[in-house]
Amino acid sequence: MNSTLASAAAAEPLRNAVIPTSLASRTVVTLLVSAGFLTLAWADATQLGRSLPAWWLLPVAVVLAIGATDEMLRLYATREILLPAWLMRLAVVLTLLAPALCLQAFSSNSSAFLSDASPLTAMGWPAIAVTVSIGYLWIREIVSYSPHSRALERLSAGALIITMIGLPMAFMVSLRLLCLTGLDPADLIQGESVTPGKGLGIVPLLSLVAVVKAGDVAAYVVGSFCGRQRLAPLLSPGKTWEGASASLLGSIIAAWLVLAGLGFELSSRPWGGWLVFGVGVGLAGMFGDLAESLLKRELGAKDSGRSLGGLGGVLDLIDSLLFAAPVAWILWISGR
Repeated sequence: MNSTLASAAAAEPLRNAVIPTSLASRTVVTLLVSAGFLTLAWADATQLGRSLPAWWLLPVAVVLAIGATDEMLRLYATREILLPAWLMRLAVVLTLLAPALCLQAFSSNSSAFLSDASPLTAMGWPAIAVTVSIGYLWIREIVSYSPHSRALERLSAGALIITMIGLPMAFMVSLRLLCLTGLDPADLIQGESVTPGKGLGIVPLLSLVAVVKAGDVAAYVVGSFCGRQRLAPLLSPGKTWEGASASLLGSIIAAWLVLAGLGFELSSRPWGGWLVFGVGVGLAGMFGDLAESLLKRELGAKDSGRSLGGLGGVLDLIDSLLFAAPVAWILWISGR
């Protein structure tokens, strides 16, 4: 008994020493990622180089989507559930690009496409991409079927990857393109700069990222130093109620800052205002974090990857955004 107590006492200083080291690593990576995102967001918002809306950020979305897809494929491979990487990457990328590609394709033919219903119309294309992709997975398994080949497990894994990564990222693209309501289609074709303050610009996407990531940062900092009561001890022992409370508060503050405090001139705002947006999107982000914890726990992994150093993998970076994006999109289009 005494040796056990002594071991626990000796381990406590080590645990306390690990937290600052981990925090420093995460802080450095977070600052680098944030600086890169803000730079590209500025270029996209100002349509630097006469670019079309979203086209500065789309390459980033594609890279993140492929990285997250590859990580999920590796996680499933540990359970010997093997999927064709090229097919899953293509399905996810086409799904997330669908709102932007189809908007550009139809904008020259009909200004009605840029009506108040355009976000709903644009999101119909990712739904088609998801349907076609999952349909192809079914055809592939039917054609190559053999007994005890784990076909249903592959189908379930493939459908989860497409709907967990591709479809939510399509919502993010659609959030960026909400600014197109009311613009002249000729401006889109010619790449003309949008008049500052006209439409919604990059604010809907910025509001999503700010609210979710403010919650993530607050949860990690407060949970690391003050967390005592475990939120989900079996699923994710590191998450605490103190961290969750701080996360929600951080999300609310970020929502107020983006939607009210900074004074952006917007033609409309999310349904319920900044408070509802902060609470709804913040809670959805926390749920996304727990959902990824469930995925990793079931597949026997601590992190989805190590490509981002202290932050873990790409999926660890965007998990909360994936679940919060549809909520943010619904609130924005409901307030239009």
